[in-house]
Amino acid sequence: MVSEGILLGMGNPLLDISSVVDQAFLDKYDVKLNNAILAEEKHFPMYEELAANPNVEYIAGGATQNSIRVAQWMLQSPGATSFMGSIGKDKFGEEMKKNSRQSGVNVHYYEDEAAPTGTCAVCVVGGERSLVANLSAANCYKFEHLKRPENWALVEKAKYYYIAGFFLTVSPESIMLVAEHAAAKNKVFTMNLSAPFICEFFKDVQEKALPYTDYVFGNETEARTFAKVHGWETDSVEEIALKISQWPKASGTHKRITVITQGADPVVIAEDGKVQLYPVILLPKEKIVDTNTAGDAFVGGFLSQLVQEKPIAECLRAACYAANVILQRSGCTYPEKPDFN
Repeated sequence: MVSEGILLGMGNPLLDISSVVDQAFLDKYDVKLNNAILAEEKHFPMYEELAANPNVEYIAGGATQNSIRVAQWMLQSPGATSFMGSIGKDKFGEEMKKNSRQSGVNVHYYEDEAAPTGTCAVCVVGGERSLVANLSAANCYKFEHLKRPENWALVEKAKYYYIAGFFLTVSPESIMLVAEHAAAKNKVFTMNLSAPFICEFFKDVQEKALPYTDYVFGNETEARTFAKVHGWETDSVEEIALKISQWPKASGTHKRITVITQGADPVVIAEDGKVQLYPVILLPKEKIVDTNTAGDAFVGGFLSQLVQEKPIAECLRAACYAANVILQRSGCTYPEKPDFN
């Protein structure tokens, strides 16, 4: 059994509006396959159009919240995880609260009076997915909410923190407050590169947070974008992972470990100036239902073992197991209990 509140996540809670669409739908809204972007005005009608599809599904989502929910499911220990982010005071917000609490996560949402709960259009084409996030209320998280005694208590209680790079667009000051606390108290602070646009357009705030990270997650596209933005003249994911692991650190308590996924190719792990490759569980294409959130599930599985101080090979085994389960289901959903031992 792990202690209550051992893992805290902070991020953008979004209600996923997920539906199978065709290439013409993507073209209509100028959306590329296998990409994650923020919604612009031209994208707004797509939410109504998706909602009108007979096969539409609503799932509590947002990258960090997905990872925390999966870690909670893997741990099977009520209240082991907590989550903070901002939602609206509306029916989607109520749906989110119900959904998250049912999954055993201790959620402390900031509820915005004016903005509606954030949504994410999940457009699924042949098992591949494109994400268009309309942050709305998720974009309204207030630093003051974090400093309220009942919320800061979650920070104090946690020993591990996970924040996806997406939250850099919303409240970098909240990230820095938690990062500095983690460094001062020798706790473990983890982040995700999250999307190419974060590496490109939020480079400054990402660079500020990076020295505090003990684990950096990402995929091969994000890693290559990060390298390009920083003028590293290499496309080698192994080399990039190594360079990220060697980025200067704010605290010397923990070394930094970089974990980069490459779809069906082996996971790249960089630590102590060395790179290792870890094979993933290969799935036949016909078994893949939805690639959306597989990366989030991977992180959730990894964190579920990390908080139990398991060796990295065990963290990776759990990460691959969780991703494998999620790939075979629609959205970030899972059976009642994990079959992981």
